[in-house]
Amino acid sequence: MDTIYSLASARGKSGVAVVRISGPHAFLAAQGMAGGLPAIRKAGLRNLKTADGRVLDEAIVLCFDDGASFTGEPVVEFQLHGSTAVVRAVLDELSSFPDLRLAEPGEFTRRALENERLDLAQVEGLADLLDAETEAQRRQAFNILSGALGGLAEAWRRDLIRAAALLEATIDFADEDVPVDVSPEVEALLDGVLTTLRSETAGTRIAERIRDGFEVAIVGAPNAGKSTLLNALAGRDAAITSEVAGTTRDVIEVQMELAGLPVTVLDTAGLREAQDAVEAIGVERALTRAKAADLRVFLKSDMDETMPLTPGAEDIVVYGKADLRSSNELAVSGLTGKGVDKLVARIAYLLEDRVKGAGIATRARHRVAMERALAALDDARIELGHGPDRAEFAAEEIRTAIRALDSLVGRIDVEHLLDEIFASFCLGK
Repeated sequence: MDTIYSLASARGKSGVAVVRISGPHAFLAAQGMAGGLPAIRKAGLRNLKTADGRVLDEAIVLCFDDGASFTGEPVVEFQLHGSTAVVRAVLDELSSFPDLRLAEPGEFTRRALENERLDLAQVEGLADLLDAETEAQRRQAFNILSGALGGLAEAWRRDLIRAAALLEATIDFADEDVPVDVSPEVEALLDGVLTTLRSETAGTRIAERIRDGFEVAIVGAPNAGKSTLLNALAGRDAAITSEVAGTTRDVIEVQMELAGLPVTVLDTAGLREAQDAVEAIGVERALTRAKAADLRVFLKSDMDETMPLTPGAEDIVVYGKADLRSSNELAVSGLTGKGVDKLVARIAYLLEDRVKGAGIATRARHRVAMERALAALDDARIELGHGPDRAEFAAEEIRTAIRALDSLVGRIDVEHLLDEIFASFCLGK
C-alpha cells in the first residue's frame, strides 16, 4: 500500500495538532524529518526539520509498529503546536517525500478494516461516535466500536456452522446407518439463535432512534400555545408567536437533548378546517408528521376539545394556560414556564422507558441483514420438520442465514457500501 499522511485532529487553531503517517515508509519519512526516532510506543521530543535543515516545530513523536497501530500498519504521529502555519509547514514537507501522499477521507479507518483491526460494524460505530451529540448516542456508538455486535454475530455464526455441519454429516452418510440422531441438537442450536436474533432485531428500531433522534410532535388547535410551548422548551424564540390563528403554516423543528437522548420537537400547524389553500397544506403536513412521530404532545384548552387526531395510549395530553388553572391536571404555560419542567420530565420518562428495549444493532442495514437471517432460519426449521429427507434443504437455508450475518461485520456483500461509509469520515480518520 501507499504511505499516507494527514492531519488527524480538528482543523483550525488549537493547543495541539496531530499529524498521522501510516504505511510501509512511515518510519523512513518520520526519520527524515525528526532524525532518530523514539522506541516503539514511547514518546520522544524531537525537532522536525526540512530537507535543508530548517526547524519547523518542536514536536512529540510516537511510533507504532506493524500490527500494533490503529491501521495495522507502521504508524508515526507528530504532536505539534496547534498553529495553522505549523501544521501547513509540516504537511508541505511531508508532501515532498516521493513515497508519501495525502490520505483520502476515511482512508486510515479503511485500512484498519482491511487489516482486520476493525470489522465493518465497528467502523460504523466509530463514525457514530464521531457524530455523537448526546450521552445516549455516545454510549451506543462506543458499544458498537468495542465489538459488541461483532461478538454477537460471531456467536450466532458459530452455532449455525455447527448446525450446518451436523446436517451435512447426515447427508454425506445418507446410505449408511448413522448411530446418532442429530436433529435434537440442530433444533436446539437453531432455536437458541432464533430467540436471541429475534430479540436483537426487535430492538434495532429503538436503537436507530437513539442514533438518529426521537421526534416529539406538539399537536393542537390554532392559538392553543404550541409555538409558545416550543419556544419555552427550546429556551429561545424558535417559532413566531401571534394572536392571529393559523400563524404556523409549516412544521418547525428544534433539536435538543432530554435525559441524554437526542430529541427533535416539532411545532405543527393548528388542526382545524383550513381557511385557505396554504393553511390546508400546513394542516396536512401537521397530521402526516404527527402520525409518524415517536411521541405526540396534545395541547388542549379543555377536556372536551376534539381534534382530527386521537391521542394514543402513550401520548401525552396537556392543558394550556397553567397559570390560570387550579386543577392537578398536567398543564403548562409557555409564557410563564409553569408546568414545563413536569412536561419535560414526562417526555423523558416515556422515551427512557422505550430505550430499555434498544438492541445493539443501530442501522437499517443491520436490521435488514438480521431479518434475512431470521427468514432463512424459520425456513430451515420448517425443512427440519419434514424429516431427514429435507436435511439438504435445511442446511442450505442455514448457510443463507450465515451469509446474511456475515454481511453484518463485512465478511461478504458489503463492497458497494464502503465508499459511502468512508466518505462520511474526515481526512484524518
